[in-house]
Amino acid sequence: MKPLIGISTYLEENAAWGTWNLPAALLPAGYPRLVRRSGGLAAMLPPDDPAEAASVVGRLDALVIAGGPDVEPVRYGAARHPRTGPPARERDAWELALIEAALTAGIPVLGICRGMQLLNVALGGTLVQHVEGHTSAVAGRFGEHTVKPVPGTRYGDLVPEESRVPTHHHQTVDRLGRGLTVSAFAADGTVEAVELPAPRWVVGVQWHPEMADDTRVMASLVRAAAARARGVRAAGIVDTSASPRAGGTPRAEGA
Repeated sequence: MKPLIGISTYLEENAAWGTWNLPAALLPAGYPRLVRRSGGLAAMLPPDDPAEAASVVGRLDALVIAGGPDVEPVRYGAARHPRTGPPARERDAWELALIEAALTAGIPVLGICRGMQLLNVALGGTLVQHVEGHTSAVAGRFGEHTVKPVPGTRYGDLVPEESRVPTHHHQTVDRLGRGLTVSAFAADGTVEAVELPAPRWVVGVQWHPEMADDTRVMASLVRAAAARARGVRAAGIVDTSASPRAGGTPRAEGA
């Protein structure tokens, strides 16, 4: 079975399609397309009660936290910078709860742009609230710059060469969260990727892979999700042909 990859969504007060203009939970199509191209099945996770996060994560094989608005500075104990955008409190609460539940459950996690920043904050890190040069001069378009991998990291092994990536952000990691390692930098020193040490599959990238052709990072997440799902099934599915009622001994599949 293809692994199920949950992707968090935007929550917008006014979204227009057809004759409608309504509040909507939405996601740019690049995210599910990237999951499909990488061999997974995508499921959208609109903001919900944070108390339900563990229940939702328990049904997934991996989690992707999508890009979006700035993280509210109160989440990492900072005063608001004049260039910081309006808060998205419902998303912050929901996605932080998803990350916590995923880390507790041990499922693979990929944070994209805002998602990388939230991963850092979830682990006790802080953010730089404004940097220049990482967006396009044209509104509604992505910029592009070079990312240099750190050798010996998971990201560095997946993408060992310098690469041009689509980017649109004005905030980034400042103090690293607990256990995180930097695995890529921009030319100006901006942190562009972070990760937890192996064997955990937890990676954050500051750019937008859903807007590019390179599937290596997402494909690695999908492979890790599939491997974990196989392990869970092998440990947890019981062969009913050897049930106690029939006088046999239950046997875990794959044992």
